[in-house]
Amino acid sequence: MKIEQIYTGCLAHAAYYVESNGEAAIFDPLREVQPYIDRAMNDHAKIKYVFETHFHADFVSGHLDLKKKTGAEIVFGPTAKPGYDAIIAEDGQVFNVGDYKVKVIHTPGHTMESTTYLLIDENGKEYGIITGDTLFIGDVGRPDLAQHVLADLTEEKLAGYLYDSLRNKIMPLSDDLIVFPNHGAGSACGKKMSKQTTDTLGHQKATNYALRADMTKEEFIKELLTGLTTPPGYFPQNVMMNIKGYDSLDTVMNRAEKPLTAEAFELLANETGALLLDTRDAKDFATGFVPNSVNIGLDGSFAQWVGEMIPDVKQEILLITYPGKQEEAITRLSRVGYDNTIGYLKEGFKTWKEAKKEVETVKRISPKELEIAYASEKPLVIDVRKKSEFDSEHVIGAINVPLNEINQHLAQFPKEKPFVVHCAGGYRSMIASSILKQRGWDNFVDVEGGFAEIKNTGIKVSEYVCPTTLL
Repeated sequence: MKIEQIYTGCLAHAAYYVESNGEAAIFDPLREVQPYIDRAMNDHAKIKYVFETHFHADFVSGHLDLKKKTGAEIVFGPTAKPGYDAIIAEDGQVFNVGDYKVKVIHTPGHTMESTTYLLIDENGKEYGIITGDTLFIGDVGRPDLAQHVLADLTEEKLAGYLYDSLRNKIMPLSDDLIVFPNHGAGSACGKKMSKQTTDTLGHQKATNYALRADMTKEEFIKELLTGLTTPPGYFPQNVMMNIKGYDSLDTVMNRAEKPLTAEAFELLANETGALLLDTRDAKDFATGFVPNSVNIGLDGSFAQWVGEMIPDVKQEILLITYPGKQEEAITRLSRVGYDNTIGYLKEGFKTWKEAKKEVETVKRISPKELEIAYASEKPLVIDVRKKSEFDSEHVIGAINVPLNEINQHLAQFPKEKPFVVHCAGGYRSMIASSILKQRGWDNFVDVEGGFAEIKNTGIKVSEYVCPTTLL
């Protein structure tokens, strides 16, 4: 059976390509669809179906563009109500893709329309299950996302549905089936996902906490809901885009790919109030940047941090990138629904600098310099890592303001005395630094290399929760 997992690490996302005898199907495609079209063309195959496991929250699917460009039918599971033409399959319905069959198994719980697709090869043998966010490797989908769209769907109700789906629909299937999930480690759609992106169902039955055979529904609900963090704010907005529809990616790209001189960039920023988003590395950003710009580096968890730090997907954005990187930035923004990029600084920051425009900087110090200052001055240290990271180990006396909560806790950053900011490696602390600069703070330094390097100095590190921790 020909099935390919197409994994995108920056989103921890897996799409699937199935082909047989000149027909192909795509499962849970990303926003940019040309790679899927090219794959099918190389196989001399026609894309017949686009199967969606559910209305995704963490990315905007490419199903509508695939339908428009290939004529493929969009398939959702039972109860889905999209705002466009699609096949709403019945539980147990079978679709033919060449000599293969795809059987619909309705598995509500992550969302009510969540559906698993059973793959059956040309000999009638059940081969694998494409599980979407119903079953991950080492985890199951969080049941608290749909309530942000439909308030009466409480997380407890959804967790109960998920328990029933797993016990009655998934666990009775053959142990030798291959599990093909929609996400791996790093996704916010679960809490204990493995770095492995496929496994056998039998091994998952033996090792996945949520598939424990003797677990009661009450135990399942309690264990599943314990430790869930607040989902990123863009999730419900992505859900609605996937339900209602969205602009073609071609339209988004045409609107965004407008090179601007420094003068035109500045004028458009003043006219529109657009967010200035600088996607360069933290090191380069620190040495000089356009005033009021926010740094979220492209070579990191870019889309997730954009979604965490920019509340409204409709926010107009002006980009500062390395030369030639603007298309990648626009594409990765569109994957999570940020479709309103209105231009970019031609040739990047050097254009701004050569135009003799005002430039801001962020002062950085080495871990050794922090060690010296820590020994004599005991500066206030603010750690912007996640609470779980901070609780594990941190600089003694530091306080914790997780990056994704910085806007709610700006009062914790003093303006009357200097302080130090750090994260694990320098990526998140530069996001924090750029936001602080934008909001008027100038009395702080960022630690280059972050906590990973601080631990290699003589600074004492605590392994218990400091009483000054905020959360």
